[in-house]
Amino acid sequence: MLRELELRSIPSITQQLVQIEYKGLVFDQPLRFDIMVESCLLLELKAVEALHPFSKAQLFSYMKLLDIPIGLLINFHEPVLKNGISRMILPGANRTEENEDSDVSF
Repeated sequence: MLRELELRSIPSITQQLVQIEYKGLVFDQPLRFDIMVESCLLLELKAVEALHPFSKAQLFSYMKLLDIPIGLLINFHEPVLKNGISRMILPGANRTEENEDSDVSF
C-alpha cells in the first residue's frame, strides 16, 4: 500500500516522533504505525479472521497521540473488503485557529 501511495505522489509515513511527558520528564519517542497519509488519515492494516477490540483501541490511541482526525482499520481477511473497514473519527483533531474560522456548513 505504501508503494501505491508513493507512485501517486501522496505523502505517507510509517513512523513519527511523539513528545511524551511523564512526571516532569519530557522526551521524544518514535511511534510506529502502519501508515499515516498526508498527516490527516491514519491506516491500521490487519489480515485476521476476527478483529480484537484492542485493534480499535490501538488505532484510537495513535490518533490521539498524533492529533489525526480520521482513522481506518482495514481487515484484508474479509471476503468483501468493504465489510472489513471500520472508520474512526477523533473530534477536534488536527484543527488550528485558522481553519476553525473558515468552517463551511452544508
